[in-house]
Amino acid sequence: MITYQAGKQPDPREHRLIFKNVDREGWDPSIDCYLRDGGYEDLRKAIAMEPKAITEEVKKSGLRGRGGAGFPTGLKWTFIPPNNTKPVYLICNADESEPGTFKDRYILHQDPHQLIEGMVISCFAVGAKVAYIYIREEFPEAALILEKAIREAKEKNFVGTNVLGSGFDVEIHVHRGAAAYICGEETGLIESLEGKRAYPRIKPPYFPAVLGLYMCPTIVNNVESLCHVKHIVRMGGDEYAKLGVARNTGTRILCVSGDVKKPGYFEVEVGKITMRELLYDMCGGPKDGRSFKAVIPGGSSSKILRCDEKFTLKNPDGTSRELGFWDIPMDFDSLAACGSMAGSGGVIVLDDTRKISWILNNINTFYAHESCGQCTPCREGSMWMKKISDRLVAGEASPKDVATLESVAYQIDGRTICAFGEAASWPVEAIIAKFREELIADTRPENEDAPHNPEAEAQRRFLQPA
Repeated sequence: MITYQAGKQPDPREHRLIFKNVDREGWDPSIDCYLRDGGYEDLRKAIAMEPKAITEEVKKSGLRGRGGAGFPTGLKWTFIPPNNTKPVYLICNADESEPGTFKDRYILHQDPHQLIEGMVISCFAVGAKVAYIYIREEFPEAALILEKAIREAKEKNFVGTNVLGSGFDVEIHVHRGAAAYICGEETGLIESLEGKRAYPRIKPPYFPAVLGLYMCPTIVNNVESLCHVKHIVRMGGDEYAKLGVARNTGTRILCVSGDVKKPGYFEVEVGKITMRELLYDMCGGPKDGRSFKAVIPGGSSSKILRCDEKFTLKNPDGTSRELGFWDIPMDFDSLAACGSMAGSGGVIVLDDTRKISWILNNINTFYAHESCGQCTPCREGSMWMKKISDRLVAGEASPKDVATLESVAYQIDGRTICAFGEAASWPVEAIIAKFREELIADTRPENEDAPHNPEAEAQRRFLQPA
């Protein structure tokens, strides 16, 4: 359950759009409170526009998806076939299950009408008359809050038949998932929504905008992404694009957890703060007597970065520049150029007291548990990586096990239907590449010929000469 901090003041470096009402003094999730603050005025404006004009504003805004991939939202909307005659669906992905990420649940708990308004505008823009909020099972209170908010919105004619007298009809349904990480992948989510096992689909041909829910065109967007749509309508795409930096516009919510004095959420203009400003100025620096060791910048599936690293980045004019870890701007492109990704905005901070082999095993245990099992490299490889890192933390691994672990990770990478394979293998690849010596220090050469488990020891009797 979320602990509310009513009256919590934003950091001076923040630019609150989506989180304007989160932990705000005197705020509650009711529609009356939302309307007193100007709620649903952006919907009124949008309903008076042409649907294509809304899409164009979203494209001009430069909004990139906040769920992990960072794909341009407006461009995704245009992938619906122009000659389509099937129903169009919109799905809000509220299956916030990336370790280190906790932004969407604050919106669901404290400002549900912002999401509903953004969804109705988006439905109008793409021609969807039915929308679903796919919410993870671990958010039971949020599901109840959303269902109440939808009822309130229907009573005021913001959802339902003939929205605001426009002739546009739209229904929104809340669908609770079954606590599977793989349902964060859009086609796995669609399979689950259809009542099937959440096995991701092959792309191509099953791109959701063409063949999505019930084989109809479907737009899948993240909670935070859909909330931005209402602000784009209010501000206009060009004005919104002035926030942030080129190709990385608007604001985004960073969720900082781990070894800092002041963990929490921070909504900032994309690319306008550096790693140093985030971790030292906004989060208060490391805990007393400790120093920063590494950061996972975009949720557990993004590659780890050492705090003493330096990077060579290319400039637009073809020249290059050196960039230290602390000077990395917190935007999609800069983090990608440094070998990681912005992901879902979950910044996990590790100080010098953290044992890297334990971190590795913790991540491997999660992905081994969450693999859907459809693809053999992922199904077998994620469990294999977990077993090797189990031995590593138990002091039962040999130096060769580190090389085997790395080999298994690279044999998963790029060989699965969905990106779960990369999510499981990238952390392993990066941790071994950057902390190989520390991992090897946790091994013992004499373990090389030792059986890996009691079953292996029992099987050895068949290998002994008669």
